[in-house]
Amino acid sequence: MNFKPLGERILVKSVEESNTTASGIIIPDNAKEKPNRAEVIAIGDEVKNVKAGDTVVFGKYSGTGLALEGQEYIVLEIADVLGVIS
Repeated sequence: MNFKPLGERILVKSVEESNTTASGIIIPDNAKEKPNRAEVIAIGDEVKNVKAGDTVVFGKYSGTGLALEGQEYIVLEIADVLGVIS
């Protein structure tokens, strides 16, 4: 894949959430919320606080969907990233 985000943008891939709750209840796909955690795949030249491989949390309605080589990705502005999970 050859995609380089420009400026203060990052390319991320959503991290799948668990299908069951802590008590063992299975959540159907249509009841799941849009994931707001993602792994950083690529970063723009102006991004300072995030690096490829980090897991980030972003706003619920942030970003633009993008399909590359059969995979779904999201392009986010760095301002939409709420934090990095360590």
